[in-house]
Amino acid sequence: MPKRKRKSIQGAKPVDPLSQVKLNAAGLDIGAEEIYACVPADRDDQAVRVFGTFTVDLNALADWLKTCGIETVAMESTGVYWIPVYEILESRGFEVYLVNARHLKNVPGKKTDVLDCQWIQQLHTYGLLQRSFRPPDEICALRAVVRQRENLVRYRSAHIQHMQKALQQMNILLTQVVSDITGVTGMRIIRAIVGGERDPQILARMRNHQCARSEAEIAAALQGHYKREHLFVLKQSLDQYDFYDRQIRECDAELQALYAALPSGSDEGNDAPPPPKPRGGKPRKNQAHFDLASTLFRIVGVDLTAIDGIDALTAQTIISEIGLDMSKWPTVKHFTSWLGLAPHTKKTGGKVISTRTKKTQNRANTALRVSAQTLWRSKSALGGFYRRMRARYGPAVAIVATAHKLARIIYRLLKFREAYVDPGEAYYEQQYRERTLRTLKRKAASLGFALVQAVPEPGLVS
Repeated sequence: MPKRKRKSIQGAKPVDPLSQVKLNAAGLDIGAEEIYACVPADRDDQAVRVFGTFTVDLNALADWLKTCGIETVAMESTGVYWIPVYEILESRGFEVYLVNARHLKNVPGKKTDVLDCQWIQQLHTYGLLQRSFRPPDEICALRAVVRQRENLVRYRSAHIQHMQKALQQMNILLTQVVSDITGVTGMRIIRAIVGGERDPQILARMRNHQCARSEAEIAAALQGHYKREHLFVLKQSLDQYDFYDRQIRECDAELQALYAALPSGSDEGNDAPPPPKPRGGKPRKNQAHFDLASTLFRIVGVDLTAIDGIDALTAQTIISEIGLDMSKWPTVKHFTSWLGLAPHTKKTGGKVISTRTKKTQNRANTALRVSAQTLWRSKSALGGFYRRMRARYGPAVAIVATAHKLARIIYRLLKFREAYVDPGEAYYEQQYRERTLRTLKRKAASLGFALVQAVPEPGLVS
């Protein structure tokens, strides 16, 4: 019987015996009303205690941990209940580990709050828990306001749909003659209707000079039946739209104040960004009510909006989620893996069963995917890359691959403070052609052939 060839084992590492590396460690199981805390058995007669969630209870928890000689505390991220506990313990000088709940789900035995905190404390003692990424306090404050602004934009969009529905019910087909009812022409007409104007000719004269449709077309679309109940709904929807618009402006004012408190990220003291490059198409809606691109350039030190597909709002979302310190990720591969843009390989029995990216709710991941999707008409190198990947693997894979490339560019810009220069679509296509030729020559040589460039015959158009 022929002897089977032994497979080589890749990636094997020597395994050290488990030892307690964090002797002064505690574990917390956090709930909405109670917090279970566990310390080493030799620190107190009652190694597991339960505390309330009021601020006085959290301070009592910190005092007890200090009395027990605790230096580091581990907790799982449960909703938003962990945030006040984390902040109070960190302000009291503890090294706090915020751990992904998926890393702690396999609790041996019956699952209870007491066993949960003991299990967390045991794993933390042996150094088996990894700390989740949390940006500095100033970036956390920025992130909270940016997320609130995004929520307000989403809430406001619902009332735009309510206005559209009310107009449609009155057979006022404004959506068919203007591309956006919240534009200049649309809002002038809606406000006039709410104010009592019903004459289609007068309403049509409110069109902006840049509107593609004529006054006659707009007037024909505005001939409807103005019923009282639908006008009431339209007025309330407009008031709610205006309310959220004011809220968004207040968020922008708060963001501007937070940005002003951040130090400059430019090494040379040059806070003036380079002139923006021309971009085709309409500008993105919901832009900030201040010069966000220049502000981001001042604190980052490089112009992220120079990257094709990245505008000021996208750059703001990314910075508010990842911060400015790229040393948290040793390499760009760690960074793309944390974002959920790298293949998540699952292997069993010597076979790869899946290489799909892992599911994540990372907002920076979403922002990069949306940016990648906008590159399908771009005449840049990134646009050429997206179209080629789309033609070979389909749109889903192309979006992830392009978002991965955008993440690598952003990582390098933030880590080395290098300006981004787009080589252009022609350069990318030339590089791709050269790589393809090298591959064909190598395959031809392996088969005993030589690749020779064809010379067109005289008189034939090549």
